Amino acid sequence: MTEEWEQAEPVRILVADDHTLLRGALCDLLVTEPGFEVVAQAGTGTEAIRMAQQYRPDVVLLDIEMPENDPPVTVSRILERDPEIRIIVLSMDDGQRLVQELLALGVRGYLHKSVSRETLVSTIRQREENGRRTVTVSVSPEALQRAAAAESGEQNGGLSGREVEVLRWTAQALSNRQIAGRLGITEGTVKRHLRNIFGKLDAVSRIDAVNKAVELELIDPAGGRGVPGYGRR
Repeated sequence: MTEEWEQAEPVRILVADDHTLLRGALCDLLVTEPGFEVVAQAGTGTEAIRMAQQYRPDVVLLDIEMPENDPPVTVSRILERDPEIRIIVLSMDDGQRLVQELLALGVRGYLHKSVSRETLVSTIRQREENGRRTVTVSVSPEALQRAAAAESGEQNGGLSGREVEVLRWTAQALSNRQIAGRLGITEGTVKRHLRNIFGKLDAVSRIDAVNKAVELELIDPAGGRGVPGYGRR
């Protein structure tokens, strides 16, 4: 197997992740694999789009928790310029809705960052099989449990655990930036969670979403104390 990959054309890879140490470690790992070549690195969504157009890699390893990055927009723009690029998402965010949205846009893999080296390498190596596209999805056990609960209608009125967390802080009138700091995620991720929340609760505003969540007993009504309009319809 090693000789086969050494003889084949190298797989040209763009690594996009805003964490410098993690990105460097990932590149170091990849260059030790036979048949892999890291051709570029990016630290923002804007850079990922530009680098993909400039270097025309075979594979883009895309972290969706980056600055200047709305994942669906980044994926769409990369594939608009080169539909043959295989985008593999690496993320700690494996909410079912986001996974489904990005798969529908054409990503070829969605991997939780806890995956093994072997899973990552084999996903990068995957090619067309009998003219059919292959797609690899590897998410956390918690995500599978959330999906199963959602299918049976048992979890938080359709909201994920993280979306409920975002709502709790929203009820305290925190800004998106403040919520991101409390939860250790990016501001863009907070915005995406809020869009999902509005859609699931059929809400038209933050106040409307909080009030509906209180009515559904998804969050404690005390969470909205001191915020004008919260708790009243």
